[in-house]
Amino acid sequence: MALRNVVKVGDPILNKKSRAVEKFDDRLSVLIDDMFETMYDANGVGLAAVQVGMLRRVVVIDCGDGPIELVNPEITKAEGEQKEQEGCLSLPGQYGVTIRPAKVQVKAQDRTGKWHVYTGEGLKARCFCHELDHLEGILFTEKTIKENV
Repeated sequence: MALRNVVKVGDPILNKKSRAVEKFDDRLSVLIDDMFETMYDANGVGLAAVQVGMLRRVVVIDCGDGPIELVNPEITKAEGEQKEQEGCLSLPGQYGVTIRPAKVQVKAQDRTGKWHVYTGEGLKARCFCHELDHLEGILFTEKTIKENV
């Protein structure tokens, strides 16, 4: 495993749409392992592959209840609403309040290609939405209703 550089705001890659993963191989496993190491080192709770310079639909998340790897993720259900503060490893020192679903269900593959379904509420729901937005080239600042809380 290795630490990767986190791409910062201003780099145009953050505004590009990520491509689906088609090859489930050792390179994908290394990317996922490196992403977890990078996220933990930066004290983050989520990281998208685009944030380490890879335009692939890969996300890692750990909101305190264990690591989750999401390959080719999509939100299949969303309900409720929460207004909470968010930050981002690619926008150090910037925070803002966003409106996100209170509960979401995500369907995604793991590093071997096997499909899983995850449900998240509160922070985990926000994290799923935030990181999946990265895969579409969307930063949380585009959804901020109140800045620097």
